[in-house]
Amino acid sequence: MRTTTTVIIGAGQAGLAMSRCLTERSIDHVLLERGGVADAWRGRWDSLRLLTPNWQSRLPGYRYDGDDPDGFMTAAQVADYLSGYAAAIGAPVEPHTTVTSARADGEGYLIRTTGVDWRCRTVVLASGAYNAASVPSCAGLVPRPVAALAASAYRSPTQLEMGGVLVVGASATGVQLAQELQRSGRHVILAVGGHVRVPRVYRGMDIMWWLDAIGLLDERYDEVEDLVRARRLPTFQLIGSPERSTIDLNSLQDQGIELVGRLAGITDAGVAQFSGSLRNHCTLADLKLLRLLSAIDAWAAEHGLDREMPGPTRPPLTRVEESPRLTLDLTRANVKTIIWATGYRPDYSWLDIPVLDGKGQVCHDGGVTGAPGLYVIGTKFLRRRKSTFIDGVGDDARDLSAHLAAYLDGLSASDPARRALRLADGHAHPMDTCRSSAT
Repeated sequence: MRTTTTVIIGAGQAGLAMSRCLTERSIDHVLLERGGVADAWRGRWDSLRLLTPNWQSRLPGYRYDGDDPDGFMTAAQVADYLSGYAAAIGAPVEPHTTVTSARADGEGYLIRTTGVDWRCRTVVLASGAYNAASVPSCAGLVPRPVAALAASAYRSPTQLEMGGVLVVGASATGVQLAQELQRSGRHVILAVGGHVRVPRVYRGMDIMWWLDAIGLLDERYDEVEDLVRARRLPTFQLIGSPERSTIDLNSLQDQGIELVGRLAGITDAGVAQFSGSLRNHCTLADLKLLRLLSAIDAWAAEHGLDREMPGPTRPPLTRVEESPRLTLDLTRANVKTIIWATGYRPDYSWLDIPVLDGKGQVCHDGGVTGAPGLYVIGTKFLRRRKSTFIDGVGDDARDLSAHLAAYLDGLSASDPARRALRLADGHAHPMDTCRSSAT
């Protein structure tokens, strides 16, 4: 049994950023990592690149300093970048240490692992929101001749049998895999639900430059009207490529990919059923895109940029077939593979502390849970819209390390240090947020 002040569970970008901030405050701590630093990035598909440009890879006391700031790191390069960060800040990582349980113990917490157990006063959950694939309940009805795998298990087209592919989900992962598989010579059908459409480049600048400049990425969790909805928004339809190309449903159709509505179910006979909402989802995504571009144009005009860059443009609206198919007999259509690009969920099965809602999500108020001294970091829209980006975890870590330090100084959850983290009077208590998330 060993003791420390803070145990950080997870040594990805969020855990490492928190480590740097705790070190700056001279708070002793350890990071428990079930694999090696950034191993999760090394296990992604071969062609994956970051959605954010290299200049946006910024962490506390560390940033990209290569010769391609407008490029996009490969997954292996991201892993090397984070490993380099861990070494540069001297992060006290205990690799290949799996946490088997975490529970309250007296005035602190007891963390049991596959190695050494730990006692600590505070805990930071930095294990991420993407631990397990979120697969539809109808997955069990996929007919036996059809292979089905989560996007997390996909590496390259060579691992799949030749034949048709049904990709379920049209956020960043789904559209990228659909494009890659279509280019490999397979016919791809893409099941589309709610999605967020953005251009890669607008008026000569990367879309992430614009979102950073207009302040959208810095929008705080206590400034949005519907936080639960904001946390459920899909990731942008984006791809990081040397050509800085835009990927959207129009470009995919140009390549021969067939669009269908959201997967509604699979019958006992192996027939996939799709909703008739494709046109509505596309119309809504187009409207949101036009609002975003208008907001960018207004900001550019206000800051005198109109004379320095190309003028406003508007992309074509999403094309939708008059009567997209509503059913697909998977076997007869020669569909050999289904890829579930339907997102991920966290796995807190080892967490023996009552802070989870009915869906297994940690209840929190900007990363501060209802359990004294227990924090979470690295989840979607934790404190800002950019919370899950490499560029976003630093600001969150600074805020939460300040709260953690105040807690260690003996301040209770109702003292001014907690209120300093809340910009809006009457903001929901973490347990209220928990209850609304579970509905």
